[in-house]
Amino acid sequence: MQPRIDTNKSGLDYLALAIATCGVGYLPLIPGTFGSLVGVGIFLLLPRIAIILIAILAFTSAGIWAASRTETLLGRKDPGKIVVDEVAGQLIALVPLAFVKWSITMVIISFILFRLFDIVKPYPANRLQDLEGGMGVMCDDLVAGAYAAIIVSGVLLVYGT
Repeated sequence: MQPRIDTNKSGLDYLALAIATCGVGYLPLIPGTFGSLVGVGIFLLLPRIAIILIAILAFTSAGIWAASRTETLLGRKDPGKIVVDEVAGQLIALVPLAFVKWSITMVIISFILFRLFDIVKPYPANRLQDLEGGMGVMCDDLVAGAYAAIIVSGVLLVYGT
């Protein structure tokens, strides 16, 4: 039986869709990659680690709510239009760079590593995506971001910026 999609949207529904899609979720090709690029753009605009951490917390909190509501609105589990999870995960992957004089090469490495872990979903990310609603949508990407951050930290320790 197909889930019923609610066509009578409220203002909060539109807000949830805006947060969940981050302006790029409706792109016809690779919306998750574009969501990660939104995360990179936010990182490049944020000057301090404290602000980056606040942004991660804000995107994660708002993303859990928005993704839950968007799943209900669209009648699908973790639809590709939801990219707020990629934004939060990519920001996590970039956190190590906030502590050093970073190079664009390291930003690109962080981006590639996050996308790789987001697609492959190594344990426990593959299990966390089975959580209900927005928690399942967000948590696998947060873990992918943490995995990427760990490797980026290692690269920074070995090679510097």
